[in-house]
Amino acid sequence: MEYDLPPLVEKYDSALEIGYIDAGDPVAYELYLAALEEYKVDPVRQGVPAIFIGTTHLVGRNEIQNQLEFQVEKYTDRNGVLYPSLPGLEEYLASSSSVEIEISETGEAIHLLYFSQVGCQDCDRVKGDLNYLKSKYPQLVVDERDVRQDAKLAEWMGLRYGVSEDKRLTAPMVFIGDDYIPEEELEARTLEDLLLSYYETGAEPVWNDANLDNNGVTQSIVERFKAFGPATIVFAGLVDGLNPCAFATLVFFVSYLTISGRKGREVLLVGGAFTLGVFVAYMAVGIGFYNVLDMLGGVLAGLGKVIFGIMGAICLVLAVISFLDYLKARRGEIGEMALNLPHSLRMRINAVIRKSRNSQAFVAGAFATGIV
Repeated sequence: MEYDLPPLVEKYDSALEIGYIDAGDPVAYELYLAALEEYKVDPVRQGVPAIFIGTTHLVGRNEIQNQLEFQVEKYTDRNGVLYPSLPGLEEYLASSSSVEIEISETGEAIHLLYFSQVGCQDCDRVKGDLNYLKSKYPQLVVDERDVRQDAKLAEWMGLRYGVSEDKRLTAPMVFIGDDYIPEEELEARTLEDLLLSYYETGAEPVWNDANLDNNGVTQSIVERFKAFGPATIVFAGLVDGLNPCAFATLVFFVSYLTISGRKGREVLLVGGAFTLGVFVAYMAVGIGFYNVLDMLGGVLAGLGKVIFGIMGAICLVLAVISFLDYLKARRGEIGEMALNLPHSLRMRINAVIRKSRNSQAFVAGAFATGIV
């Protein structure tokens, strides 16, 4: 009555009518029992608060929070639904004193600081939760920041709220009022529960007064990263470098060069160029190039769906042809298989491998491949 129904009444206005029955009243309790019988509610699911809408029975706050708005939307799309057909219900609602669901016209603003990071799937999930909560609670004001670009602010908030050092500068993370929610606890339910604790009082944006020029903030970040030490950074780089795709590409280059008659120095140059390309790409991502990709995210996502669709169709066709080739191979008809390169093209490929190629072209190609 206090937290969950007001936003729905405000959102749907006259389109939503809620009949309130106090089950503590003997006459009303008879209606409640009739509703349980009408909806064939199992004894283990009997209790209050309960909502009956259309053909659906919801019991308990969690079910009502999670499902009521969906049910309202569903019946709105179906041009509405009447009250349950219970003997005496309409007379009771008409005669009983009207119970108003109190709605705060504006409500105290609840300011929330949300730290995210580009390429973080959990951050995208939390952003979706926050968008849902903003639609449900209009007084919620979300200030989203990138934890890397606003590292000083993230550190200042961590120091102010007593966040442990291993959790600082991590995303996703939310700060609201005198509380914060770290990454491992961030979900729609914990967000809404915390939000409701500030429903009446509101929450000020304390970060607007942050003193980011304070040397203590910068020093705190520097000292923590110094504690990592060179060995930790090198080890992390080595672990991250265990990339099967990169190894497979290197093996391909080495095999190609060996078949072409190349010697050790040229193999090292090509391998070094490929590794340098990978390094340049990682460095570009680290200094901010990923933000450019993030801005193009919508375009890339749409293009990706088209490419996946086309490739899916091609793979399906190739799968059918491969199966037919398998049947031919079992019958010994190797020469009749469809998925063969033309003889002339195979001869050209063999000739290219045998002939000496320009070393600079190999090195440039390996560097470009490393970046890709």
